[in-house]
Amino acid sequence: MDPIRNPYAPGAGQRPPELAGRGREVDVFDIVLERVARGRPERSLMLTGLRGVGKTVLLNTLRSQAINRLWGTGKIEARPDQSLRRPVAAALHMAVRELAPRHRAPERIDDFLGVLKAFALRANPPAASGRGGANRLRDRWQPGIDVPAAVGRADSGDIEIDLVELFTDAAAVATDVGTGIALFIDEMQDVGTDDVSALCAACHELSQLGGPLIVVGAGLPHLPAVLSAAKSYSERLFRYQRIDRLDRVAADQALTAPAQREQVEYEPKALDLLYDKSGGYPYFVQAYGKATWDHAPRSPITAADVRMAAPDAEAELAVGFFGSRFERATPAEREYMRAMASLAGTADPTSATPSSAGGPSSDDDAADPDAAVSTAEIARALGRKPASLSPARDALIKKGLIYSGERGTVAFTVPHFGRYLRTQPG
Repeated sequence: MDPIRNPYAPGAGQRPPELAGRGREVDVFDIVLERVARGRPERSLMLTGLRGVGKTVLLNTLRSQAINRLWGTGKIEARPDQSLRRPVAAALHMAVRELAPRHRAPERIDDFLGVLKAFALRANPPAASGRGGANRLRDRWQPGIDVPAAVGRADSGDIEIDLVELFTDAAAVATDVGTGIALFIDEMQDVGTDDVSALCAACHELSQLGGPLIVVGAGLPHLPAVLSAAKSYSERLFRYQRIDRLDRVAADQALTAPAQREQVEYEPKALDLLYDKSGGYPYFVQAYGKATWDHAPRSPITAADVRMAAPDAEAELAVGFFGSRFERATPAEREYMRAMASLAGTADPTSATPSSAGGPSSDDDAADPDAAVSTAEIARALGRKPASLSPARDALIKKGLIYSGERGTVAFTVPHFGRYLRTQPG
């Protein structure tokens, strides 16, 4: 069939042609926006799940909902070892600029921008005396806000104090306009410890004041544990939504709805095989759908077409989805992951693991390829003491390749990664 008409879109954060299986999350956020707009108490929202389940796509969809309701919005992507000051300042600057034309008192906007500038400038290191200090002063980052920085508000240098004051003032601006502000944070598990604590404190303060500012975060399955370690009350502070693989009905919809708009049909056995290959993971659904379309000579698409296309889809996933991540690991880290993959390949598929629910396994055996495994078992498999493997484990967690959902266990952040590793030469 014509590849130019191919409707499928495998890509990082790229919206699929049919956002299937996410209606509940969209409806919940509509209720959150409406409640906040009416001054009702509501919690900020945290989306958690493995890579490839569409968290970023959903985050962007929720942002569009907020924009359609005339909210001010800003989005950032957290990075390890990077302070939140600059990205949060830029995101809130964007949000308030969206609200400014509807505010009846321009001086109130300027007052807030002065506070925002003071908050942002604390990201700069203090200037030293002497010639070197003068050079660093000239190179100091400026946030691009054309008002004088305020003094005595959000400029203490303590991120928790400053973020509470900044969010409170931003919420006041939104109240003036009769709307709200939503800050969207992707890869939230990478936010530093002090910044996570500050975000929790700021959201806690807003929830007590009823301020119309919410944070919508997206991160890996261990994000709730990251938040709880920062502030014990975070378990009650946020509304957590687990984003998982698509069920069969939603996966079929993701494939058939775009095809029908191009007057193309699928045979039932083709959909059976596509679900078996993809496991219902949205990224894989798009990858196999795209490859199958390009291989199919005509409509309806058959199971034979899927079998012919599968090696191309798997080759692309091996390079762009799995291989790129594997290449980031050191030899010691790869050894650790291979041991994980071997143990996951023999795990009991009925055991309760963070990613085992709701989909078929297409492994040669009945094992769950994404099962969590014990760190003690990994050490025994490698003939090492558990403490000696801690550096490799911690580095893999920091790189976002594995996560620890429960104490003493680890699992891959990428679905089917264990299966991929078991096909690679040692």
